Amino acid sequence: MKAGLPANEAERLAALRRYDILDSGAEQAYDDLTRLAAHIAGTPIALISLIDRDRQWFKSKVGLEATETPRDVAFCAHAILRPGDTLVVPDATRDRRFADNPLVTGAPAIRFYAGAPLVTPEGQALGTLCVIDSQPRQLSEEGLAALEALSRQVVAQFELRRTARELHEQLANREVYLAQLEDYQKQLSEENRELQRASLTDALTRIGNRAALDLRLDEEIARAQRHGTALSLLLADADHFKQYNDTWGHPAGDVVLQMLAQVLRRRTRASDFVARYGGEEFAVLLPTTDRDSARRVAEQIRVAVEATGFPERKVTISAGVATFGGSIRDRESLLRAADEALYAAKRGGRNRVVHAADMTQ
Repeated sequence: MKAGLPANEAERLAALRRYDILDSGAEQAYDDLTRLAAHIAGTPIALISLIDRDRQWFKSKVGLEATETPRDVAFCAHAILRPGDTLVVPDATRDRRFADNPLVTGAPAIRFYAGAPLVTPEGQALGTLCVIDSQPRQLSEEGLAALEALSRQVVAQFELRRTARELHEQLANREVYLAQLEDYQKQLSEENRELQRASLTDALTRIGNRAALDLRLDEEIARAQRHGTALSLLLADADHFKQYNDTWGHPAGDVVLQMLAQVLRRRTRASDFVARYGGEEFAVLLPTTDRDSARRVAEQIRVAVEATGFPERKVTISAGVATFGGSIRDRESLLRAADEALYAAKRGGRNRVVHAADMTQ
C-alpha cells in the first residue's frame, strides 16, 4: 500500500533541502550510528533513510547494496506520517500495508522493520533511522529507546552540518569560523560519547547491559586467542527472585538488583567486566582468569551476596562459570557453557557455584 503525503510535505521537503544532505558522500559519523543501531537491534540491515519527493535515499547503510528505492515502496514513507512514534512492523507479511510490497515479496525479503523518524527541531520528519531483518521478530523496550536516541543523534549531525555551512557562508573571519566550528565538533563528540555510554549501560543498575557484554566478550576472546591468555565467564542469578517481587513488590526488587550490582563491582577487579545479563541475571567477564581462579572468584561473590543485608530478607545467588578453551571457542559456546552450569547450580539446590568443567568430569 502506497503511503500518503504528510500534511506538511512542502515544508518537510524544504527542510530537507536546507540540510544539503541528499546525494552527499559517505561520512564516518553517520556510519558509526548505523552500525551501532544494527548491533543494538541485532539486525543484519540498518539504514539512515531520507524521503525525497519521489525516492528514498540512504545516507548510510549496513547490510544493503542499494543506495535508494522508489518512495512508493519505502516503509519509511509510512513512518514519517507519525513523527512522534517509531514504526514497528513485527512481520510485514501479516501487515496489509506491506504484504504485497516488492521489498517484502522480493529482495531483501523484509519481514521485521523498525523505523525511528528523523525529526528536525521544527517538527519535520525527514526520514528514519531504521533496522530491518528477513525474519519476523520484536524489538525490546530498551532496544526501541536506544534506536530513538540514535535517531536524535542523526538529526544532531544534520544540524551540525547546516550550522557549519551557514558559518562558512556568513563568517568573513576564518579564525572565528574555525574556532566556532571546533566548539561544535567538540560538543557533538562529547554527546556522541555520552550516547554510546548510555546505549551500553543498564538504566537500573548503571552497569553494562547485554549489548555491552557482547561487545566486550568479542574483544576479550580475540585478546585471549591472540596472546594465549586465560578467560572465564560467570553468570549469576538471584535465587527465588520472582517470589521476592511477588511478596514485596517490584520497587523492592529493583533495590535488590541495584545492591547485587554493587556487590559484584566491589568483588571484582578493575579489569573485569560486570553486566546485567537480563532480568535478575548478571554476568562477570574475567580476563586472564583460569578455571580454578574463576571458581574461587565466583565462590567469593556468592559468599559476599549471602552476607549482604538486603531489605526484607536474605538474598542468595546461584552461579555458573565457564572457561574459554577446548570445545569452548567462541562467544556463543562460552555463554552456553556458563548458562548450563548456572542451571546445574539451580538444580543442585541453589546458593552454590558450578563450573562447566565439573559437569563433564
